[in-house]
Amino acid sequence: MQDPNADTEWNDILRKKGILPSKDSLNELEKEAEEEEEQRILQQSIVKTYEDMTLEELEENEDEFNEEDERAVEMYRQQRLAEWQATKLKNKFGEVLEISGKDYVQEVTKAGEGLWVILHLYKQGIPLCALINQHFSGLARKFPDVKFIKAISTTCIPNYPDRNLPTIFVYLEGEIKAQFIGPLVFGGMNLTMDELEWKLSESGAIKTDLEGNPKKPIEDALLSSVRGCVPLRRGSDSEED
Repeated sequence: MQDPNADTEWNDILRKKGILPSKDSLNELEKEAEEEEEQRILQQSIVKTYEDMTLEELEENEDEFNEEDERAVEMYRQQRLAEWQATKLKNKFGEVLEISGKDYVQEVTKAGEGLWVILHLYKQGIPLCALINQHFSGLARKFPDVKFIKAISTTCIPNYPDRNLPTIFVYLEGEIKAQFIGPLVFGGMNLTMDELEWKLSESGAIKTDLEGNPKKPIEDALLSSVRGCVPLRRGSDSEED
């Protein structure tokens, strides 16, 4: 079959009789087809990449979308907005909040659904309380989705005994899930932030990235040392040897 686009005498005759379009018309049709193809490729590229765009980029490029793309983009925009709001809500803390007794109900009991709250009752002048407050600041930054708060003990619980300090209460939706009372629970002034993190993670309040209890190797070493110092019983195999 002869190519209708070829420059032949026969095609010229057909063009004069209007059977074939003129060369100018043919060039315009080809140009329009090329432009349509470029637009189609552009739209495919936009649709393919909008999932990688931020909310700001979606706003900037919304004029490039056709009607079908706009529906898809709007659904995706709402999804991204919901994710952003959830992340913002989840990471809304990041520092230790100081409260008093009058704030307790609002900040602890009514803290919110699914929200963990860790409260440190302390008193100034007690070194271990100061150490735990320092560790709380680091843990609050590391776990911004958890609400770390502190309060002078007697402002929350009148006549709370100093011998019970430091005290940490762990709450979920206003209910106590764990409590750590008194200096012996924390192991004294040698308490590290990792050890406190591990202790709190066992309550479920935080998801630690520590692979194991940082204090366990020390406990194992102490236990081995104690066992080595225990005198053998009379009549043991060692005496018989």
